[in-house]
Amino acid sequence: MGVLKPTTRIDPSKTIIPRRIEIQALLCGFAALVFTAVATPGRAAETLQPYQMVRSLQLVQDRIAAGDHAALPMQAKLLEMVDARLRSATPETFKEPKNFRALLVYGMSGGNPVTVQATASRLELEPQDQAIAGGIVAYLNGRPAAAIEALDAVDPRRLPADLGAFVALVKGSLLAAERPVEALALLDQARLLSPGTLVEEAALRRSVAIDARQADAARFALASTQYVERYLYSPYASQFADAFVSGVIAMHGAISQDRLADITSMMDAEREKVIYLRIARRAAIDGLADLSAFASAKAEQGRDGKANDDDPRAQLYASLSTVTSATVDTVREKLKAIDRDQLSENDRSLLDAARAVVREMVATPPSAKTDPAAGQTETVAPGKQASVETDLPPVEGIAGEAPAAPVPASVATAETKDAAVAPDPTDKAIAATRHTLDSIDQMLGVSPQ
Repeated sequence: MGVLKPTTRIDPSKTIIPRRIEIQALLCGFAALVFTAVATPGRAAETLQPYQMVRSLQLVQDRIAAGDHAALPMQAKLLEMVDARLRSATPETFKEPKNFRALLVYGMSGGNPVTVQATASRLELEPQDQAIAGGIVAYLNGRPAAAIEALDAVDPRRLPADLGAFVALVKGSLLAAERPVEALALLDQARLLSPGTLVEEAALRRSVAIDARQADAARFALASTQYVERYLYSPYASQFADAFVSGVIAMHGAISQDRLADITSMMDAEREKVIYLRIARRAAIDGLADLSAFASAKAEQGRDGKANDDDPRAQLYASLSTVTSATVDTVREKLKAIDRDQLSENDRSLLDAARAVVREMVATPPSAKTDPAAGQTETVAPGKQASVETDLPPVEGIAGEAPAAPVPASVATAETKDAAVAPDPTDKAIAATRHTLDSIDQMLGVSPQ
């Protein structure tokens, strides 16, 4: 589908800013609500309707999406209060449509699926309401096929906006893998129905990931720009960063360096540096020399004349971007100069791995000699050679680490394509180095940012 045009977007000056003012104004009221509920829980349960409590929950979550992490404890408390209120409510309570919609929105806002299912099972519902409730419960319980089947005929645009936005978000998330074009249309609907909210944050974040998989560079750049403008400080922004880096690597030929710089210039200096370091690492391993050099230079350059030359992490990651280049001696000296004590435990392991790669690259190749008795040639090392596999810290020893990636098929094929020809020692060294680089990539993916 085409790129979302500016004319089809809600004007931020008319919708998003007033909504944020509304959030700020009502947070004080929410704080009073929490205080009252803690002091007199019975009275709060009797006087507050479910839709009022869920509305307060949404306001807090919107504040969190905008970067107010201090509101996280409020969210936890309010989820607990809403859950208790819904469990104690009688079926009569949900004859009010706003309260029933609040039950569904609560479930899609991080609520307890058991509460949603138990409450809905006690109600006499219209077929569409029953389908939505069943789809939401299936989604929350990790049954995507059942959720898709239940929600397939539900059109979010025909629902009240407060419910339609969430249903569009859930459907878009469910269809992302199998029906990406339809998923993107649904995520656009979610954004238009609920601008400036946690729903829009999640829809934009998921759109970026789908755009990257679809190789839609124009839409990817637009969605990334909008996310950075509005939700850079969301607690979920790390997921955006993962999708953004992957998209930049996958579409390196379609996204100009100037466009990339425009997007990152809206970030604070530290986030921009980390993004460029991650791009440099990935580009170096994938052999994208121009992109790797650009990202490395941007990471070390810093902003406002503040270079990152004294940042050991920057030095380490930037060295990785050139670890397979012709300047191996320069890289070796830079790695030697890094102070291990200033690195985290994961980064110290990464430094050791990088140094091992450099040692392997500059090691003297094994020499060949002939066995007079057998009349055959064998390869022997001029001395005791260090083993990459035994000298490197085991990847699986790092907490939360995935197994090292296998040697690429092209290298494996080159090593085994002709059994009649003795293997070239240089080819083996290159294969071992590439394998080690893949291991470094795995470690770097979980190193502290």
